[in-house]
Amino acid sequence: MENRLLEIKDLHVSYGSVCALWGVSLHVPEGSIVALVGANGAGKSTLLKTIAGMNRPKNGSILFSGKHITGLTPEAVVNAGIAMVPEGRKLFARLTVKENLELGGYIPRARPFIQKSLEQAYELFPLLKTKSNQIAGSMSGGEQQMLAIARSMMSRPTILMLDEPSLGLSPLVVKMMFELVEELNRKGMTILLVEQNIYQALKISHYAYVIKTGKIVLEGKGEQLLSDPEVQNAYLGTME
Repeated sequence: MENRLLEIKDLHVSYGSVCALWGVSLHVPEGSIVALVGANGAGKSTLLKTIAGMNRPKNGSILFSGKHITGLTPEAVVNAGIAMVPEGRKLFARLTVKENLELGGYIPRARPFIQKSLEQAYELFPLLKTKSNQIAGSMSGGEQQMLAIARSMMSRPTILMLDEPSLGLSPLVVKMMFELVEELNRKGMTILLVEQNIYQALKISHYAYVIKTGKIVLEGKGEQLLSDPEVQNAYLGTME
């Protein structure tokens, strides 16, 4: 039986009187890339933020490595081993590349390994080493996305959640970004990927869920969903 590293059961989340997630259930096996795809406003980011402790669900549960983490603070979630690269990157724009990375490794579980993690980040992203003293806000969009991913990796996570990593990037950089996600996975990182670029996300994912107006409407292996007529008609006509 597969090891369900992250498991979401019957999750309901509301913003005031508006329900954003309706009974969402999904799981992420250890060592896999799982994609959550759908149109803008479908509830993708809401789910990631709820897992990360930024939203409190009305009902349902979140299990990580078999333990309930529902309702934990964001700090506790990161310290448990879940890191999120937020939409829009949310870097400390006035700090240097190195300072951003060091802040990513400041949580208790990662602090003793900051130097080692820094070396690993530079090994994975050689460009960041050459720009370690550059102000983060002066970098290109692709470089900033690399930094955002590397900063999250500094917390030494067991699972990495990526929220729209291709957003606002040029087609060439988007291609590189998805190759990077695959490379991270090959190195053993479990990944939950939220993307509007449905074609690319399904292409690299082992399993995927399609979310529409806060509900999971389809699920299956990435390549199966790519050839699903409903997915093609609803999403891939303009996405590919």
